[in-house]
Amino acid sequence: MGFEVSKPGLLSTLQDEGRFGFRKYGVIASGPMDSFAHRTANILVGNKADACTLEMTLSGPILTAQKDMVIAICGADMEAEIDGTPMPLWRPFNIYQRERLTIDYARQGCRAYLAVSGGFEGRSVLGSQSTYLRAGLGGYEGRGLQVGDQLNVGEGEMKRFARNQPAGAVSTLIRPPYEENPTVRVTWGKEATYFTENSRWQFAAQGFMVTPQSDRMGYRLKGDQLRMTNDVSHEMISEAVVQGTIQVPAGGQPILLMADCQTTGGYPRIAHVITADLPLVAQVKPGGTIRFEVVSHREAQEQLLLQAMDLRLLEAGMQAWYQDHESRR
Repeated sequence: MGFEVSKPGLLSTLQDEGRFGFRKYGVIASGPMDSFAHRTANILVGNKADACTLEMTLSGPILTAQKDMVIAICGADMEAEIDGTPMPLWRPFNIYQRERLTIDYARQGCRAYLAVSGGFEGRSVLGSQSTYLRAGLGGYEGRGLQVGDQLNVGEGEMKRFARNQPAGAVSTLIRPPYEENPTVRVTWGKEATYFTENSRWQFAAQGFMVTPQSDRMGYRLKGDQLRMTNDVSHEMISEAVVQGTIQVPAGGQPILLMADCQTTGGYPRIAHVITADLPLVAQVKPGGTIRFEVVSHREAQEQLLLQAMDLRLLEAGMQAWYQDHESRR
């Protein structure tokens, strides 16, 4: 038992850290679009960071609790209520049996993550519960939620908080600086030199709009056309791509690959979004604009290490908070 779905939201899918080790067979990783929000929500409710959460896109679901649980919502600014009472984001709180959780439209950002103590229990395929919609793998029957679905939840330790005394929150100092029109850091890709000097300058100087033809597989971007030098063909032998790879097809409009991206691609890779900034990309709605700032591989690695350190410190802090909370009861 866990939740009954009264309203599914626009697109709500179960996601854990992803399906790794099978890309050589053409099996994609999937997993959360915003891994920071996913991991943080899990840490807040006492789960391991890789437990299964519910990824909610643009508008959230209405869920009725079937037992007492600790939950947390992180990521996009989606208003949450329990039986009409507003609930905070980025901190854990209780929901009790028969109470109704309503998660509204994203006022800022695009995706939020609901974690529950014990983690959601989806269908595991190749060692992962992550939903891959195109292939119908994992999660809840390989699809987004529908009215009447019953979401199972694992056994988690129940912590009880007073509604007027919420539990410890995640500091804004370690949250990603989500914006409607962010600047994200990139490193040059292997084929960056295939493009004219002017196009490389345009890539780093202009903003690219996220078009409505964007999804978990990739964002189609629109801006000034990026042109290749005359002595280079637009077609190349397919090579490995990952989440964050930016490819440029013959039309000159970039495609930024996301969590459900293919394993290989045949378009030139002009750049790669650094892993630490992928959460910023995940929170951009269609119609938003992304700008790119080129940084070194060293800076990309440093930023990822700093983000990992923040999450470790948060986990240690939450464990200490929970122990102190229990000792005071």
